[in-house]
Amino acid sequence: MWAFSINIMIKITDKIKIEEWEITESFMRSSGPGGQHVNKVSSAVELRFEAERSPNLPSYVKARLRKISGRKWTKDGALIITAEKHRLQPLNRALALKKLITLITEATERPKYRIKTRPTKASQRRRLDTKVKRGQIKALRGKVDDI
Repeated sequence: MWAFSINIMIKITDKIKIEEWEITESFMRSSGPGGQHVNKVSSAVELRFEAERSPNLPSYVKARLRKISGRKWTKDGALIITAEKHRLQPLNRALALKKLITLITEATERPKYRIKTRPTKASQRRRLDTKVKRGQIKALRGKVDDI
């Protein structure tokens, strides 16, 4: 397994840019079926982004990123993304980077604030009236007694 650093600066938004020291790539063999070539080539990519240590991410983005990333977030605050869809290493590298950018972009969008509402008195009354009517209809079902 090899590890490399990316020598680029990635621009997510106008204020958020990821520097090269924050991302580390390691390469390994892909899982799943393959031919004779699969055991010789390390085409899968594991991208590690040091999100917690990143000075370029605001605190609300880090918190939201931690929440939406789920099991990809490690205890030491790194985000691990794997890509092994393609048979070629450069395509998997690009895919892993695209996944990272998508995840960070999603974390920058603040969720819509939900305002709690209560049902009106009229709607509560209508609901109870329909329940009573439905109960009366069901009560009429059954055996008819001969008198």
